[in-house]
Amino acid sequence: MTPKLCRTLASAAALAACALPAAAQQGQTVKIAWIDPQSGLMAPIGQNMLKSFQFTVEHFNKRNPAGVKFELAPFDSKLSPSESLNALKSAIHDGARYIVQGNGSSVAGALVDAINKHNERNPGKEVVYVNYAAVDPELTNSKCSYWHFRVDADTSMKMEALTTFMKDQKDIKRVYLINQNYAHGHQVSKLAKDTLSRKRPDIEIVGDDLHPLAQVRDFAPYISKIKASGADTVITGNWGSDLTLLVKAAHDAGLATKFYTYYANATGTPTTLGAESTGRVFTVAYSHPNMGGETGKLAEEFKARFNEDWYVNSTYATLAMLSSAMAQAKSIDPVKVAAAMHGLKFKSFNGDVEMRKTDHQLQQSLYIAAWQKVDDKNKYSVENTGYTFAPVKKFDAWVASTPTTCQMKLPVSPS
Repeated sequence: MTPKLCRTLASAAALAACALPAAAQQGQTVKIAWIDPQSGLMAPIGQNMLKSFQFTVEHFNKRNPAGVKFELAPFDSKLSPSESLNALKSAIHDGARYIVQGNGSSVAGALVDAINKHNERNPGKEVVYVNYAAVDPELTNSKCSYWHFRVDADTSMKMEALTTFMKDQKDIKRVYLINQNYAHGHQVSKLAKDTLSRKRPDIEIVGDDLHPLAQVRDFAPYISKIKASGADTVITGNWGSDLTLLVKAAHDAGLATKFYTYYANATGTPTTLGAESTGRVFTVAYSHPNMGGETGKLAEEFKARFNEDWYVNSTYATLAMLSSAMAQAKSIDPVKVAAAMHGLKFKSFNGDVEMRKTDHQLQQSLYIAAWQKVDDKNKYSVENTGYTFAPVKKFDAWVASTPTTCQMKLPVSPS
């Protein structure tokens, strides 16, 4: 409003509008490119993630700290680095300055490299990448980038929490490791051996298998090896079809080991778990299905609309971080927003969190949850099974936090 018009208005709303002029970013549209699989064996995971982002965008467009409007543009990565790079080029050409991706650390690494090169060669057209699920620790260590921000907890943080819980489980004596043969799977295997030897040196690692990512259709041979090893516990970072089919093969073979997982809560796996897995499957994550509060209300709303579970709560963290940074920067310019996110403290679905300056790894609480029948305290029926993941332990951010070797190159001077 003009000063002259302000002097003629008497209403409280008008006076407030005059006293507090809208920031430059308010009302602007922020285009975000989503690059993840919508086809292939991992399509069910990607399709749920896309719905989760669309749902969360709708929620934040009703109200967010910056007063901006988010617009999501989906691209099918096909879980391929090369396909993802093609999608990135198309997204940038179409005007997207913010990229979100999560399925596949190999894809994430390719995106980081490409975005670094793009930003160096195209000053004034910089792109920011928010990683909501690719958890290879090297992405915030040796491969860290100023333009990359991870809102999921990385593999090392989750393993730190998982093994801190496991060290007190006296029935664990013989552990078998089975993981996907790519960056994340290699890290799970290495970190499990390193952390268990430090916390429970009495535990014996009786097997360590790596298998092709999203290619195995019958895990019976792997289950036979696990059974023959005498393992009482399995640790796996598998996700999607690689976990669902692993669990199915375990049930078919009558394998009674406990499973400590990263992604047993992801689409399709809970339905496969069934009653046979009660008290035997554990997962580590930044959330659980029975959190209540606003998170619980959003989960119920998501299920009512899609008949699916809203377990990718990092979609909330992504938009909470972006909108908080845009409000602080008073801009949607990626350079200014990146500077605001560098060390940003904000409130997410799981409480107060911090985007660590040194490596752009979000510091947040983690939970261990166990598969059980729903009860009065844990009422959320995961995938309408009548079962749920009930929290058995919460770890504050400092417990699961791990150090970084990141030597970040700062292209700007963060404020």
